[in-house]
Order: sequence, then structure tokens, then C-alpha cells
Amino acid sequence: MDFKQIQELIKMINKSNISELSIEQDKFKITIKQKESEVQQIVTVPAVTAVQPVAVAPQPVAAAPAPAAAAPAAPAAAAASNLITIKSPMIGTFYRSAGPDKPPFVNVGDDVAQGKVVCIIEAMKLFNEIESEVSGKIVKVLVDDASPVEYDQPLFLVEP
Repeated sequence: MDFKQIQELIKMINKSNISELSIEQDKFKITIKQKESEVQQIVTVPAVTAVQPVAVAPQPVAAAPAPAAAAPAAPAAAAASNLITIKSPMIGTFYRSAGPDKPPFVNVGDDVAQGKVVCIIEAMKLFNEIESEVSGKIVKVLVDDASPVEYDQPLFLVEP
């Protein structure tokens, strides 16, 4: 089994609800475990609860200013909730371009299609092209060029 096949397996498992997969072939054995989805829910809940106390606290003090204060926060929260995150499928070094003298694969404001290369992650002297799994517009690049990244670390925010 080669590295590309392992990457494809990881992508398929991430898209499915399989929690663990083990494969044995001759002298080769691989086990892939997926994080529990509850962890993602825990990550999103603090962001919602952080906004809620701000909206609730002003109401007892002054009823009239509270709706005005909550109005700007609501669109910001709604705008942030519709963004999709492109995450790192592996541990390695993040590169925005194919080389130091080459332009970045994507910039903020660029439209990306599903399957378009958005960056490269170097892992064990192998340069792996990371493709977008969604179509949309790049809103933010979350990682600096030539920085180390972890598995499942957010790389880009995309507005569908």
C-alpha cells in the first residue's frame, strides 16, 4: 500500500462515520482511528456561549441598549458559522506555494473549486499537495508559510 492510497483511505474515513479501520496485507498493517465527533461539538459550544452572556448581561441593566448591542454581534456570529474549515490531513510543514519563487496556490479572496490544490504539506521529505474538499471563496489563511502543522489543524476558512 503506497502513501497516496493511505491518504485516500484517511479522506474516505473522515467523510464517513467509521470510527476505526484496520488493514493487514502480508507484512504490512495499518490502523486508522477517527476522532469522536463530540470533540468538534465541544469546540463550537464555547464560541456560542461566549456571545450569549454578552447579550444577556446588558438586558437587566438597560433594556433599550441591549438590542442595539446584540444586533452587530448576531451578524458576526452568523457570518462565522457559515464558514467551512479546510484542515490538515497530516502532520508536517505547511507551504503556500510550490517553491520560494512561485506564487501562492491561493490567496484571501480567491475562489476555489473542489479538488483544487490549496497548499503543500511536507512530511518525511515528501511534498503532498492538499486539495480543497469544498468550493467557495478563501476568507482567511490561518497558518504562516513554512510553519509546522498538526493533524486536523485548521489551515483555511472558506465561504461556500
